[in-house]
Amino acid sequence: MLNDLRTLARVLRNDYAPRSATESVIVSDRPHGRLRRYGSREQVDAARAAGRVPVLLVPPLAVPASCYDLAPGVDPANSVVEFLLSTGTVPYVVDFGDAARRLGFEDYFDGFVPRAVADAVGDFGAGPGSVDLLGWSLGGTLSLLTAAYRRDLPIRSIITVGTPLNYSKMPVYNAARTVLAPTDGKPLDYVLRALGGIPAPLVQLSYRATAWQRELRKPKYILDNIDDHDALVRMQVIDRFQDAMPGYAGKVSEQMLLNLVVRNELGDGVLHLGGRTVDLRAVSAPVFLVGSHRDAIVSHAAARYGEKLLTSSSHVEFHTVESSHLGLLTGPDAHEYTWPAIARFRENLVSSAA
Repeated sequence: MLNDLRTLARVLRNDYAPRSATESVIVSDRPHGRLRRYGSREQVDAARAAGRVPVLLVPPLAVPASCYDLAPGVDPANSVVEFLLSTGTVPYVVDFGDAARRLGFEDYFDGFVPRAVADAVGDFGAGPGSVDLLGWSLGGTLSLLTAAYRRDLPIRSIITVGTPLNYSKMPVYNAARTVLAPTDGKPLDYVLRALGGIPAPLVQLSYRATAWQRELRKPKYILDNIDDHDALVRMQVIDRFQDAMPGYAGKVSEQMLLNLVVRNELGDGVLHLGGRTVDLRAVSAPVFLVGSHRDAIVSHAAARYGEKLLTSSSHVEFHTVESSHLGLLTGPDAHEYTWPAIARFRENLVSSAA
């Protein structure tokens, strides 16, 4: 009983799960584009000698880059970075940091991500001379926008996990579109401008609301699993991740509302962002898509829409993993289904190129 009380106290103090991160080095430290490489120089040399293509992890906006490295060394199912290293792949991650109000999508797909690609290729050195982009949620959107707009970049493939590719395929957003379309979303756009975007507390609350049953059952879950160390660690790691979510910057939030939701430019395949026209139908690299019927944020149909949208891609493959939005990326379901499927896709790229 005393041990149970001590465990409960540590959980309530947010001091139960170890705070850890995979060892890494900072390759470049540009504003809104800090590039971090995981793995030792020896691992880089081995990967290069084996002809392995590195992976650039692109985080969503309003989500910390740590989403790809949750609880390393504590739970093998909670770090995409650890998994990639275990396969002999060198992962890089671009950290956008806190978004400034003036930044729009164009700053990411025509600035921060392209620079990260170039820096990663330069750091990796001689070898394949290309990278695979892997993005969760809106990180997948940024990856596809980058590949479509900057076709000069050495991008071998794009992997998206839980990425919405047609907002009309998501009931909540489609309903909002119906209401806002007559005014082109201007009333709500004025509100976003006044607020300077979507504040962090609202983003965090919205994310938790998608799993409201988990939040309501948490006290009982803690008591039921007071002797299950792994379960409590996993719960606290997810809670910390949610609490670290920043808000959406002003311009990005306006573009999400007008370009993605009201005008559904993403679903149409041609987007007009910051004076740039991006045609997703021009993406020629192979694309791997992952979606779920259980994802409360991105519908299965919205994630799968890439099969219809990416008409110039040399190969589009969709994989279903029945899990939550975060569970598609990290956790037991990702460990058992998502990660092996991604590994097979990447190995097949090597086979087809041979």
